[in-house]
Amino acid sequence: MMIVVIAAMNLSSENRIMNARTMNRIELVYRLTRFGFLLALGVLALSALFVTGGPVKDDHSNRNEVTTDTTSLRPPDKGKIPVAFLISDGAVVIDFCGPWEVFQDVMIPGSEEIPFRLYTVAETKKPIRTSGGMQIVPDCTIQNAPPPKVIVIPAQSAPSPAVLEWIRKSSKTTDVTMSVCTGTFVLAKTGLLNGKSATTYHGAFGRFAMQFPDVQLKRGARFVENGNLATAGGLSSGIDLALRVVERYYGREVAQKTAYNMEYQGEGWMNPDSNQTYATSLMSTAEHPLCTVCGMDVDPKIAPKSVFKGATYYFCSEDDKKTFDAAPDKFITAVAPQSAVSGSSN
Repeated sequence: MMIVVIAAMNLSSENRIMNARTMNRIELVYRLTRFGFLLALGVLALSALFVTGGPVKDDHSNRNEVTTDTTSLRPPDKGKIPVAFLISDGAVVIDFCGPWEVFQDVMIPGSEEIPFRLYTVAETKKPIRTSGGMQIVPDCTIQNAPPPKVIVIPAQSAPSPAVLEWIRKSSKTTDVTMSVCTGTFVLAKTGLLNGKSATTYHGAFGRFAMQFPDVQLKRGARFVENGNLATAGGLSSGIDLALRVVERYYGREVAQKTAYNMEYQGEGWMNPDSNQTYATSLMSTAEHPLCTVCGMDVDPKIAPKSVFKGATYYFCSEDDKKTFDAAPDKFITAVAPQSAVSGSSN
């Protein structure tokens, strides 16, 4: 350890004067330095105020506006929200009954009535045979149906030009026109999805990509929203999209309560990208062949098949075989450009 001792001594007059001048200079330098330091702090503070105060506030405001514009829906001040379920022969029951159950179970605090008015719409009043043989007599026709604010389009038979025109016309004033499963094919045929993104049943990805090249197919999406258009994946995905619509009208708490009352524990309606298990197709092998069109299991002993470029492709039905045979090259590319789907080598 070093100890430094400064001894007091008598300074001469000259030394005292020099020391005084030196101290004055030191004091001046100190004051100038302190002033400069405080000035720099002030400039930094003002810069931070301008940088964080103005633009951030504007950006936050813009984000809220975008969120409101793209997600929130305003229910009517009075009266119910009309929801039209467009059906035809072959309509898949869960595709429209799932969303029907969601909308009918919604309860708003302080009200004893459900906020949605539900009705079926078809081209005619003729009874409809849905999947599994259920028979339904439509409530309305496309000629006399009340103007809907929500349209639900399930998987069903091919639509007529009149039905497609009803969708186009009605969608001009809907809050949401939503399709479920291969109901997306019906919606896409209207042309309303051109230039937009959409999803459909995972077993129909290939057919959809080939048939509607102007629509951006999103594999692995539970549902996709584009303004007042929305498309859901297959079957139970329609329940999630319906809960999402409820959330857009009445908030997450009401949607969560609806799901709770239904004893529905799926959370896909809160995560549109929750179908990632279907983002890529399953692999078809000689030991475990799959239908090249829909991806379902097939029995190679009895399944229709085609040979293309030295590989054998199996199908669930002759219709699927025709779909493939029409353009094998395009279909193989469209069905799963990033998957491991392949034929079985001969």
